[in-house]
Amino acid sequence: MKKIIRFIERIVFHGTKILISPLEFFVPRVYMTAYCMLLRRLGLKMTGKPRYISTRAKFDDFELVTLGDRTVVSMYVNFLTHDYSITTALIANGLQPPTDIAVRQPITVGNNVFIGMNVMILPGTTIGDNVIIGGGSVVRGNIPSDSIFVGNPATQVGRLTENPERWQRRLKGEGVSFDKF
Repeated sequence: MKKIIRFIERIVFHGTKILISPLEFFVPRVYMTAYCMLLRRLGLKMTGKPRYISTRAKFDDFELVTLGDRTVVSMYVNFLTHDYSITTALIANGLQPPTDIAVRQPITVGNNVFIGMNVMILPGTTIGDNVIIGGGSVVRGNIPSDSIFVGNPATQVGRLTENPERWQRRLKGEGVSFDKF
């Protein structure tokens, strides 16, 4: 019965997401309010108000994901909270489990975090506050606050506070535009 209810919830989620997605481009504040309400209803935990969550982000299990205040989740980010590879490892070692075994672990994202496009966040990951995760990164483990991580596997390439002049120079650069959200 629980699987049927979850299946129906997913259908309603995707249908509602299709209905509110045009708001993303025309009235972003209304979109974020509506989308956050929908995500909370499905069990996603929020410790503040995210700045942006793309409708194209994927949440494996809403109830195992927590997002902090001022979080940005770009398109095609995957929050993967389960791992079935343990079954493969057991069979490779001559052990035959009676069924597939999933390890489910939560994902926690801190405050003021930017997660770039196409990022994969693996089970059990904790991302601290004031973090940038570069596009295409595969993230797992503990990501410390005040850090910049990129790559596959994601590795630390800097800290947000180590060179504040760099960020100010980028503001003065050509082609800088500001979106009003």
